[in-house]
Amino acid sequence: MYGLGHCSTCQKAQAELEAAGWQVDFRDVAKAPLDQDEWRRMIAEFGEKLVNRASLTWRGMSEDERAGTPLQMLSAKPSLMKRPAIVEGDKRLLGWTANVKRALGVAA
Repeated sequence: MYGLGHCSTCQKAQAELEAAGWQVDFRDVAKAPLDQDEWRRMIAEFGEKLVNRASLTWRGMSEDERAGTPLQMLSAKPSLMKRPAIVEGDKRLLGWTANVKRALGVAA
């Protein structure tokens, strides 16, 4: 699972997954930044949905910053990532919604 350690949604997702018996390998993308290749893989797996255009980070960005590619934006501002991003086997899930919980077998 990728996210931010201070993100309440990431904390909730991790706690609920662990309570359901999952072992969660969490990576805080602010404290352990992804390199360019890792961001490229994440963008390939999740697409442009990886950029959270509803976030405070997005709202604080200039038009020039918003004009960048997902790779440029996420590399410069990891907190712009939609979170949590969960990679489990062949599953690629974003956010902590009822559908994501269902897909992982966690009670919604």
